Amino acid sequence: MSDDHADPHPNQFALLRQRRFGPFFWVQFLGAGNDNLFKFAFTVLVTYQLQVPWLPEGMAGLVIGALFILPFVLFSATSGQLADKLEKSGLMRLVKNLEIAIMAAAALGFLTANAALLLGCVFLMGLHSTLFGPVKFAYLPQHLTERELTGGNGMVEMGTFVAILLGSLAGGVLIALPQIGPTAVAVACFAVALAGRWAAQAVPHSPATDPQLKINWNPFTETWRNLVLARQDIVVFRSLLGISWMWFFGAVFLANFPAFAKGVLHGDEHVASLLLVVFSVGVGVGALLCEVVSRRHVEIGLVPAGAIGMSVFAIDLYFAARGLPAVPVQGLGAFLAQPAHWRVVADLFMLALSVGVYSVPMYALIQLRSQPSHRARIIAANNILNALFMIVSSLGAGAMLGAGFTVPEVFLATALLNVLVGAYVFLLVPEYLLRFVAFGLSRLIYRFEVQGDRHLPTTGAAVVVCNHVSYVDALLLMAASPRPLRFIMDHRIFAVPVLGWLFRLAKAIPIAPERENPAAYAAAFEAADRVLAEGGLLCIFPEGGITRDGQLQPFQGGVLKILKRRPVPVVPVALHNLWGSFFSRVEGGTAMVRPLRRGLFSRVGLVAGPALAPEGLSPDSLRQQVGLLLQTPRQSVR
Repeated sequence: MSDDHADPHPNQFALLRQRRFGPFFWVQFLGAGNDNLFKFAFTVLVTYQLQVPWLPEGMAGLVIGALFILPFVLFSATSGQLADKLEKSGLMRLVKNLEIAIMAAAALGFLTANAALLLGCVFLMGLHSTLFGPVKFAYLPQHLTERELTGGNGMVEMGTFVAILLGSLAGGVLIALPQIGPTAVAVACFAVALAGRWAAQAVPHSPATDPQLKINWNPFTETWRNLVLARQDIVVFRSLLGISWMWFFGAVFLANFPAFAKGVLHGDEHVASLLLVVFSVGVGVGALLCEVVSRRHVEIGLVPAGAIGMSVFAIDLYFAARGLPAVPVQGLGAFLAQPAHWRVVADLFMLALSVGVYSVPMYALIQLRSQPSHRARIIAANNILNALFMIVSSLGAGAMLGAGFTVPEVFLATALLNVLVGAYVFLLVPEYLLRFVAFGLSRLIYRFEVQGDRHLPTTGAAVVVCNHVSYVDALLLMAASPRPLRFIMDHRIFAVPVLGWLFRLAKAIPIAPERENPAAYAAAFEAADRVLAEGGLLCIFPEGGITRDGQLQPFQGGVLKILKRRPVPVVPVALHNLWGSFFSRVEGGTAMVRPLRRGLFSRVGLVAGPALAPEGLSPDSLRQQVGLLLQTPRQSVR
C-alpha cells in the first residue's frame, strides 16, 4: 500500500466535508438531477398524457434527447473559452442563475401544457449543461492534488449517475400523480434549481487560468481550434476519444433499455426502471472503486481492465438474454423470481461497473496532463466529441434495429466493436497497456508496498536512480510512479521474450558499453537529455546490470554525465525483497527458472527518498543514499 498515513484526507468521501469540494459536488449533483427530472417528466407527459399532433409520441424521446445534445455541439467551444477566461465560482453562480430562469419558464410550460415552450426549455437546459461542463472538470485540478484527483472524479462520476437515476425516477413519479402531476414537476424543478444556486454560493474562489484570452464567438472556427489544441498532446487527445467511445458504448445500452425490457425480457416498465437502477449503481460503484484500487493515484492501468470488462459482460449479456422464453409481460416480482434473469442483472451490473472503472482514470488523466491555461477548452473539445459520438451511436443502433437486428444483437455488435476499439487505442497509446501490465504484476503476482511515493515528482524534469534486482524492476517502478518513466536499460534486456517487447512499447532507451558500441552509447545519452529537456522523468539503474548476488553493486558514472549536461533533481529509490523471486538471478546466475518460486503474492516493496540537488553528487554518494533506503524500516520515510 502507499504511504498515505500522513494524509489528512483518508478517502474520497472525506472530500464532501471540505469546502473546496463539497459545495461543488452538490452543485453538480443537483444540476444533473434537475436535467433528468425535467427531461423524463416532459417525455412521459407527451408520451402518455398530452397529445401533440406535431410531436408523435414515438418520436418524443428522440426529439427531446437531440435538442438537449445540440448545444453541446454548437456551444461547447465557446463555453470552454469562458471557463478559461473567467473566475470559475462566479461563472458557476451565473450558470445556476440561468437554470433558475429556465426552470421558471419550464414551470409555466408545465402549468399551461405548452409543449413548444417546454421544448425550448430542453434546448436551454442543454445550453446550461454545456456551459457548466468545462467549468466542472477544469475546477477539480485547481483544488485537488494528484493523489485526490482519481477519488474526486470518482465521486463526481458516482454522483452524476445517481443524480440521473434519482432525477429520472422522480420525474416519472411526479408527472404520474393524478391531476397535480405537471404542477408537482414544475415546483420540484424550480426548487432543485434554487437549491443548486444556494450550493453554488459556497463554492470557493477559483482564479481564471487565462484571463487575457480573447473570446472567439464563432462556434464553428473555435470548435475546430479546440480540436487542434487537444491534438497537441496525443495522449490527452486519444484519451478524449476513449471517453467519447465510452459515451457511445453507454448510450447504446441506456437508449435500448425500454425495448430490451419489453421485447426481450418480457417485463413491464418497472423492469425497465430496474435496468436503469442497476446500470446507474454499477457505474457509481465502479467509479468509487477506482480510488481504492489505484491507491489514490491516477492509475490509467485500470482503463484496459475496464474495457475488457465492458466487452466480456456485454457479450455474456447477449448469451444470457438469447434463450429466454416468450412469456406474457411480467412485473418486477415475477421477473426477479426467475433465476435466469439474475444472470442478466449481474451482467448488466458488472458491465456498468466496468464503465466506471474505464472512465474515471481517463477523466483524471486529461485533467492532470492538460495545460492549465487551456484545460477548460480541452474539456470543451471532449464534450463536443462526446456529443458527436452519442449521435453516431443513436444513428448506428437505430439503423441496425431498422434492418431487423434484435436488441441483444445490437449489444453484441457493440461489445465486439469495443474489443477492436480498445485494441486500437491501447496500441496507439501503449502507456495504457504498460500500466495495465505493471498494475497486474504489482497486485496479482506480488504484494507490492510503496513507501515515500510522495517524493516521486508529478511535474518537472528529474532523474530517478534505483538498484537493479530483477527483470521486472522497470514494471514495478511504472506501477509506483504517478506519471510515465523513460528508462535507460542494458540493450541485452530487449532480447528477453515478452519483456523486450514491453520495454520497446515503453520507449525505453537502450544503452551498450562505450567500448562495445560507441554510437549506441552516445545515442542513449542524447535521448536521455531530450527526455529531461521536455520535462520528463528519466530512470536509470546505475549498477549497469542486474545484481548476481543480491547485494548493491558499485554505481557507474553515467548518471553524472547526464546531470552535467542537464542538472535536474535526483530521486533515490530502492526496491526491497525482489532477490530470490522468479525474475531475479539466483540459481547459477539465471533468472526465470522455477515459476512461483516464492508462491503468489510474495511481499516486495519500493522506498523513495527525498529529491537530491544535482550539485556535488558522486556515484558513491548516490549508492550510499540508495543503500540507506534499502535499510529503511517500513513507514520511516517522510
